[in-house]
Order: sequence, then structure tokens, then C-alpha cells
Amino acid sequence: MRILLFTGKGGVGKSTVSAGTAAMSAARGLRTLVLSTDAAHSLGDAFGVGQALGSEPVAVTEHLYVQHVDAQRRFEESWVEVQGYLLSVLDTIGVDRIAAEELTIIPGAEEVFALLELRRMAVSGEWDTIVVDCAPTAETLRLLALPEALGWYLERILPVQRKMVKALKPVLTKAAGVPMPGDSVFDALVRLHDELAEVRALLSGPEASVRIVLTPERVVLAEARRSWTTLSLYGYRVDGVVANRIFPAGGSDDWRAGWVKAQDDVLGDVGASFEGLPVWRSFYRPTEPVGVEDLREVAEAAYAWSGSIDPLAVPETAAPFRTETTGESTTVRLALPGLAQWVERDQVQLGRNGDELAITVGAYRRLLTLPAALARMRVSGARVEGGELRVTFSRQTTNTESEGS
Repeated sequence: MRILLFTGKGGVGKSTVSAGTAAMSAARGLRTLVLSTDAAHSLGDAFGVGQALGSEPVAVTEHLYVQHVDAQRRFEESWVEVQGYLLSVLDTIGVDRIAAEELTIIPGAEEVFALLELRRMAVSGEWDTIVVDCAPTAETLRLLALPEALGWYLERILPVQRKMVKALKPVLTKAAGVPMPGDSVFDALVRLHDELAEVRALLSGPEASVRIVLTPERVVLAEARRSWTTLSLYGYRVDGVVANRIFPAGGSDDWRAGWVKAQDDVLGDVGASFEGLPVWRSFYRPTEPVGVEDLREVAEAAYAWSGSIDPLAVPETAAPFRTETTGESTTVRLALPGLAQWVERDQVQLGRNGDELAITVGAYRRLLTLPAALARMRVSGARVEGGELRVTFSRQTTNTESEGS
């Protein structure tokens, strides 16, 4: 099964490109689902079916299905126990019921539960291709970092809290004056974590990749470069870039000629910024592409720029995170492409606490839990080289070994 995620700055045409890619996949006879994690659903409008879409996949053609995720339903399935407990706490301290319900909805809930729906569709085995129209870049980056961050909390903090509450529940309830969480609340959090961990495994696996959509503008390009670095930091493959809404050359209009020249300059920088990745080009058309056939034609024309590269094939892009062992040392290599273009070297920071490696790049931070083999070793060196962060671990030496060497 192939999973393709499309992201980019708001307004660059992600929905059009993702819908076109899905239409192209379906035209090859592949059973294809396209769904949106963006709160501003526009897939129905792109396919010209408007409000006909629902919370379950709806057939647009024989092989093409479209879905707008019902975040409320997924919320009720995954969060109802936790929300019920939080409501009881807020009710005890006198918070109005309506206000309490608003307070117990986690920020970004729609995007989170859209990802859970993606997991449900992926494990169903019904699809050859799943195309995801993601939220704008910043929201997508926060969203894709969530499973790992929540996992850290649940693996380290929750077990301690659960034991304390279980042992001291009668005393804590009486002293605090509010109900303490029961097992169902903890179980719901663990279940949510497990589902999100499966989402992460799916999206960081070899059959999934992210495709960045941009328009040939300096500000948009700058954000796209940062996205490539940051997505790699979190372990997600980026397999290509779609430059959208390009003015075709020709005509004698000075205004249009000026735009063509400006876009050509930026497109040159796009190629240099994403060296090693295919850059597909999608040009403005005489009319707005609406409907399956128009969208398919847009995608096929854009992907024709890749030559022999099949845009639906599993990418040959190496995993951003990998290890190499030589003798007594192991080097962890984390790809950070485009790093030099938007962040200074001193903004790349590395820290270690036990079996955790903390990597900070600009404003983004990732906690890596080291496997047991590396956790027993010491960090003997780190450097940024060739678009990678390379951290070398060496075997710990005992006092006897040190004296005999």
C-alpha cells in the first residue's frame, strides 16, 4: 500500500495537487482513497461533488473514493473516557457545563483524530493508495511530532502517576475534593498513544512519503526548505516537490512577462534548494481545474517533468535516520537537508539524559529514545556534515581495560 501526504504553506494549492494525484492513481486501476486532515475541507469542491461527501469513503469514480473525516465521531470513540473524567473535575469546582465541554477538547483535535482515521483506513487492507491532503505546514509538523512526544509522557510519567493514584486514591480524593481518575481514563490514554504510535510507524515506513507543494515565491520557498529539514528531523521521508501555479511563458503582456521572469528566478533556487529530489512543475491553466478529469490532467502534466520517475512508486529515498557500526563505535546519522539555508550551526544542539538523545534544530526539538545497545555506549563525537547530523557512540571502557591499554 502506498501512502502519500501533501503539505505546504496555506494557499499553495495542496488540495488540487493531492486530488489530482489521487485521480491519476485511480485512473491506473488502483483502489485509491483521498482524505483531508485540514479543518478547511475542500476536496469535495475540487471534485465537484460539494456536500455529498461524508464521514465514510464516498465513491467518485469506480476506483476513486473521497472522505472528509468526522472528527467529532472519532473524538467520541477515542477521548470520551478522558473527557468524562475532566468534566467531572470541572463540575466539582463549579465550571459551567458548556464552558467545561469546550475546555476538555484538546487543541488540534480534528487533525489528531483525522490521523487516527488514516490508521483505520490503512489497516483495513481495502486500499492500494491513500492520499492525504494535510493541514498547512506548521500544523502538519506539530501533528507528526505528536505520537513521539505523547509516547515519552506515557512511557515515563503515566505509569508512576497511575500507581500513585491507585495506592492513594481515597486519601487524594478526600484531600483534593475532586475525583481521581480511574483505570478507564488511563486505559484511554494508553489506547490513544498506541494508535498514534501505529500512525507514526505507518507514516515513517518505507511505503509512505511526504510531498511538499509550493508556489514560486521567495517566502513560500523559505518555508518549504524549513519543512524539508524539520520533516527529516522527525524521521519522515520527503520524496519530491511540486512547484504549483507557474505562469506559462509567451504573450506580449509586460505584467505577465514580469511574473514569468520572477518565477523563473525562484524556480532556479527551488532546484538548488532541493537537490536530489524531483521538482515537478504545474502551470496555470485557462480555467480552474474542477472535477476528476481536470484534476487528473493537471497531475499527469505536472509529473511528466520527472521523466522516468513514477510518482506513485515507492520512493528510493533513504530513511532519514540510520546507523552504521564500525569496530567498537556506532554512528547515528540523521538527515537534515537544507539545514545551512535557514539555521546556523550553533542552533543545532545535542543533549543526552540516560537513554534519551535530545536534538534541537532552531525552534524544533526531538527526543530520541536510544535502543539498549546504544544506551550502554557513550557519545564520543558529534558533527554536522553533508546535510546530516552524525553522532558517534563508543563502547564504554572499564577501569581494567583503561589501565591495560
